Amino acid sequence: MATEKTTRYIGATGRRKTSAARVRITPATKFSMTVNDREFDAYFPVAELRRVITSVFDATELAQKFAVTVKVVGGGVSSQAGAVAHGVARALEAYDKDLRGKLKVKGFLKRDPRSVERKKFGLKKARKAPTWSKR
Repeated sequence: MATEKTTRYIGATGRRKTSAARVRITPATKFSMTVNDREFDAYFPVAELRRVITSVFDATELAQKFAVTVKVVGGGVSSQAGAVAHGVARALEAYDKDLRGKLKVKGFLKRDPRSVERKKFGLKKARKAPTWSKR
């Protein structure tokens, strides 16, 4: 007789700049969040970055219902926080389709398309040109 897992999770992927976050939300009695096998507060020590992620739960009033597990790679911590928030929003939408309206109005379901512009040949940076000299 094969053993069957009783905990069912909902997975989603969130992205921002060069970061990608795989998010799994599992229904639970107490809220908990781990990011890359570390505690949420330890991985994101800055309060503003934690607020970016928890604002998704605040918009839906579902924070106390889930255990969240995240694997995030690439980018910096700010980019990773945005990716986690995007992934959590997509997972919550998969959990309950009625939440789509609330999440969409707040802009959580849209991937932030801003990223670094590439450096062009002959320029110092993406748009900065060398000092022009007449002679």
